[in-house]
Amino acid sequence: MSALFIAFTMLVLSSVLRSARSPTIARINEEAFSPYVAGEISQDVALDNAGGIIKTFMLSQLRGEKELGLFMELGEVEATTPEELPLSVVIPAFILSELKLAFQIGFILYIPFLVIDMIVASTLMSMGMMMLPPTTISLPFKILLFVLVDGWALVIQSVINGFMV
Repeated sequence: MSALFIAFTMLVLSSVLRSARSPTIARINEEAFSPYVAGEISQDVALDNAGGIIKTFMLSQLRGEKELGLFMELGEVEATTPEELPLSVVIPAFILSELKLAFQIGFILYIPFLVIDMIVASTLMSMGMMMLPPTTISLPFKILLFVLVDGWALVIQSVINGFMV
């Protein structure tokens, strides 16, 4: 049963890696996955090759040195160059950097919605409608604003442009 699962997983991975448009995934396919599947390299060599490619990508995407410094300090790792860093430092630093970017995008999306809430709340208060929840009125305006400015395209575009290839 496990051999069937491994064969199915390798089949799916090979089709995904062949159709990938990402340069990092294509490099992993060429330098690690395909040679491993062909039996040219061992599993350890394939993992080392893939880990090096992933580490290079993640280090190029880090937006600051603070995240690396934090995990180097927590892991008590001393390295003079980024290439000497283990994946146990690079991966959490990359994830923290991406989470920080996600919170920044979320905050930027939140500001116009907060302004809409404040305008609707002050308008309702001036009309004497204190018992009507402002969110009931402001939600359609928020959705309308998001649709009118093509919000999903802007969010996706900013996420994709955030990756410095």
